[in-house]
Amino acid sequence: MMTTRKLTISAMVVALYIVLIYVTQGISFGAYQIRIATSLYALAYAFPFLIIPMGIGNLISNLLFGGLGILDMVGGFGVGVLTTSLIVLMRRFDLTAWWVALPIILVPALCVPLWLSPLIGVPYWALVINLLVGQTIPGIVGATLVKALVSRRSMVAFMGNIK
Repeated sequence: MMTTRKLTISAMVVALYIVLIYVTQGISFGAYQIRIATSLYALAYAFPFLIIPMGIGNLISNLLFGGLGILDMVGGFGVGVLTTSLIVLMRRFDLTAWWVALPIILVPALCVPLWLSPLIGVPYWALVINLLVGQTIPGIVGATLVKALVSRRSMVAFMGNIK
């Protein structure tokens, strides 16, 4: 059941995702997609209810700023949901917060080229390499963010109240 607190956090995170995409759209949609906003996927480690909201944030940002149509919007939603789901699983298997960098880097790098390659006419593996490079920064930022979050006692107590 979605509590008011969970709904509020979800809305704030989706809004922050969209604002970050807007502010960084010059590098979020380029040859090397450095989507700093995807570092927010790491928050699912602390707040597992963010799985669907992160997919929605990606869908909306692709709608507003991407310009590649419904396939990119739906694909972005799927990448957001898959990435955050893997991050939640990592938490359930007691992996440290540093591991969240892997899905933030690998899922977009391997999945986005599936539809982007035919849409823009660039070979799949060329896009994978570009996205691996571009997603490394958000992966590291996300892992650092969530590591800082879960190490604070007050945040741990807060997280325990909303799970």
